[in-house]
Amino acid sequence: MRRATALPKPPAGQPLPDSHAWQTLRTLFPYLWQYRLRVSLALACLIGAKVANVSVPVVFKEMIDNLSSSQQVLAMPILLLALYGALRFSTALFTELRELLFARVTQRAVRKVALEVFQHLHALSLRFHLERQTGGVSRDIERGSRSISSLISYTLYSILPTLVEIGLVLGILFVQYDAGFVVITLISLTAYIVYTVKLSNWRIDIRRAVNENDSAANTRAIDSLLNYETVKYFNNEAWEARRYDEQMVKWEAAAIRSQKTLAYLNLGQQAIIALGVTAMMWRAAQGVVDGRMTIGDLVLVNAFLIQLYIPLNFLGVVYREIRQALTDIERMFLLLNENREIADAPDARHLPAGPLGVDFQSVDFAYDVERPILKDVNFSIAPGRTVAAVGHSGAGKSTLARLLYRFYDVSGGALRVGGEDIRQLRQSSLRAAIGIVPQDTVLFNDSIFYNINYGRPEASAEEVYAAARAAQLHDFIESLPKKYETRVGERGLKLSGGEKQRVAIARALLKNPPIMIFDEATSALDSATERAIQSQLEQAAIGRTTLIIAHRLSTVMNADEILVFSDGRIIERGSHGALLAAGGHYARMWTLQQQEDASHA
Repeated sequence: MRRATALPKPPAGQPLPDSHAWQTLRTLFPYLWQYRLRVSLALACLIGAKVANVSVPVVFKEMIDNLSSSQQVLAMPILLLALYGALRFSTALFTELRELLFARVTQRAVRKVALEVFQHLHALSLRFHLERQTGGVSRDIERGSRSISSLISYTLYSILPTLVEIGLVLGILFVQYDAGFVVITLISLTAYIVYTVKLSNWRIDIRRAVNENDSAANTRAIDSLLNYETVKYFNNEAWEARRYDEQMVKWEAAAIRSQKTLAYLNLGQQAIIALGVTAMMWRAAQGVVDGRMTIGDLVLVNAFLIQLYIPLNFLGVVYREIRQALTDIERMFLLLNENREIADAPDARHLPAGPLGVDFQSVDFAYDVERPILKDVNFSIAPGRTVAAVGHSGAGKSTLARLLYRFYDVSGGALRVGGEDIRQLRQSSLRAAIGIVPQDTVLFNDSIFYNINYGRPEASAEEVYAAARAAQLHDFIESLPKKYETRVGERGLKLSGGEKQRVAIARALLKNPPIMIFDEATSALDSATERAIQSQLEQAAIGRTTLIIAHRLSTVMNADEILVFSDGRIIERGSHGALLAAGGHYARMWTLQQQEDASHA
């Protein structure tokens, strides 16, 4: 006998959480409660539609009984026909009114939840975003947003109408006929619901496995496509396809198992419905034979069965979809539960206006407590002055910029801007005062104009052009066929390294901040481009409090003070000339780099 395929495990680091359906519903409820008037009116229309729908078989029974009687009165069937038509139309009218009233509620709830998740993701720490998998997160948001609409629609358009209709039908059967019909109906409904719930709950973990492996496969695909050039450099298309297919094999196994269990669920549901319908029709037929019921009663019972069991049959599908939707929404809400590592203090203040100095006061920092990065770092940058941090890779230089932006909080000591501890400042106020030209400039897949304008979106077109001129970029842009509307491609790959750096400089200049950071801004450029960019960086630093983080010492010669980092500590400080004269670590680095430049020349 063939062994059953084991349920695939989720990717490492992505455990399958327990289901918290009620917690998910409680989280979603406030988004709907804002529109309680519309929801109430929609529910009133729902009840009106179901009352009209259940009344149709009753009127139809009266028509048949009147037409079957020996003394037919022509007026009565005509009135019943008119009532029959009015009820049919009322059902459609109330149904459409319900949908019109609830459309805004559904779409607005989806929009607000998606926006809140998006804003929350931007509020999370850099640590979260360095560890996240973009493809999986984007798929979770996409599925979660879609599932909110599905959950609301299924609940309002399927579950509630069916429950209302069941209540009305049971009431009519109990009042108009004997309790046996009610007992058979209740037994059938109970068996159907219990069977559906039990098997659907059993299938939840299987469905979760499908989703987890789908997200993992999507993550691998996006990661591979984002690194298209690297894949090509190493001729690893087959390797990437194999890694992607490995994850898709797990998804396929989970999806097949999900489909098999779905077939078992459907067969059981149909068996319960068949038994219930047979028992009801047998009892109704027996009533007609015994003279306790008319032909119209038989037709009425049959119509009720059709009205009950058709939506009830669909109810099984709806329940499965609702549980799946809850699983998907739960996954998205888990993103909202991610802790904001860096949050504004309750009494956080705005950064004061005017020239701003920067003070690192005995700063210690570690990404991991077992691996310190900065150790007792002390230095100040006076307003309008330029300080450079140099040293070998891994010395802790780039961490200075991340701390200054408050992507992380210092482990010890204090970091002050304008005399204020940045932990007591609003992050938005702090970051508005800082501009950066990074080593690796990542641009949006949009126009050059958009990417420069991103520095200050409310800036005018003339201000954007002025920033481009200051960065020596305007003439190049004007030489392009589409000029400022030229698209830069994914992450700016259509531009050269020097062109991207000039866009970064223009963007920072347009922001016009009092503090500027140049983080290895020319290290990835050739010597000629580096010299060209260097002059623009020096112009951009004029009048601003500037921190230059560099490996190439030729780019920091004109700094007011140079800090030499090694193993997270400042081991030397002074001007370029003073450090050379001291003959220490900086002087050796300078000599070595000069020899390298000479050999390259």
